Amino acid sequence: MTTTTTRVLALLEILQGGGIHPVPDLAARLAVDERTVRRYVGHLLDLDVPVDAVRGRYGGYRLAPGYRMPPLMLTDEEALAVVLGLLAAQSAGLVTTSAAASESAAAKLRRVLPKPLARRLAALLETADVTARPRPGTAPETAVLLGLAEATQQQRPVTLTYTDRKGRRTDRTVLPYGLVAHAGRWYLAAADPATGDRDGDGAVRTFRLDRISALSVRSGSFVVPAAFDPVTRVLTGLARTPWAHEVSVRVRADVPHVRRHLPADLATVSPIAAAVGTDDADPAERDGEPGGTPEADRDGWVRVRMRAERLDWIPPVLAALDRPFVIEHPAELRDLVRALARRLDACADR
Repeated sequence: MTTTTTRVLALLEILQGGGIHPVPDLAARLAVDERTVRRYVGHLLDLDVPVDAVRGRYGGYRLAPGYRMPPLMLTDEEALAVVLGLLAAQSAGLVTTSAAASESAAAKLRRVLPKPLARRLAALLETADVTARPRPGTAPETAVLLGLAEATQQQRPVTLTYTDRKGRRTDRTVLPYGLVAHAGRWYLAAADPATGDRDGDGAVRTFRLDRISALSVRSGSFVVPAAFDPVTRVLTGLARTPWAHEVSVRVRADVPHVRRHLPADLATVSPIAAAVGTDDADPAERDGEPGGTPEADRDGWVRVRMRAERLDWIPPVLAALDRPFVIEHPAELRDLVRALARRLDACADR
């Protein structure tokens, strides 16, 4: 699509926003001179788009009152962005239970686009592939995702029918703070007033949208804490999921190095030095106790905490860190690390 056509469509997009737009403002936004703006307006008039010229000190151009745009007028780049967005959402597993919606949307898009562009987009969809595959599992209901989005934006409480990972089904009223898409799933970070806390909003919890079977918006409103970060809260909540084993390991490395091997949804990582000298420091950090880190060596160490249903995948990750580490608990993890070391040693001698 030529630059002229692109800018004519950009002019139409600006005018569609409503109001009267002075020619100097349009020229600045389109990066052209005022004479070119008038020529672009002529192109729109040739396409039977009713553009009114308003005279006077505050005059300019506007679309005629009551004019409605055709269903779609997209540039090549805009159409490509929409199609790639549909493809990416489908491959990442972020579509809702209406799985065919993305395919039907792409089909409708191709039907209303100019034939040459529709043909090229169809070729892209038929030939392109992605390495990421949708995560197995149940997708959330469309009504649940959109209902939570609206309630979050308007800061309205919602009542959820939720089934937890143990299969227990409950109804609970929460304050939706934010929605997060992560690893092929949608999550809600929300305060649960039923838990109670000193601020009155309750503890912030993480909910999987595919486990929400019903949703209703309640009356009232709330205020999200100013410093609240939904992404950080969801990742931290995932790392603290109460699986069978609670693991704590000290590693002589910096946080970024550990994070390259253990992302935030798997583990929490914190410098040990921050806890030195405090009453609530981990007992293993105190001098003179078994497994403690000497005072002079505490700098440069971090504590890694995670929860896991199985321990067998952790020793290879610790080995991949390629840094000194001390296992605080559980004791079974030490046996698994020793077993891995013996297997590696045997392979090295072959």
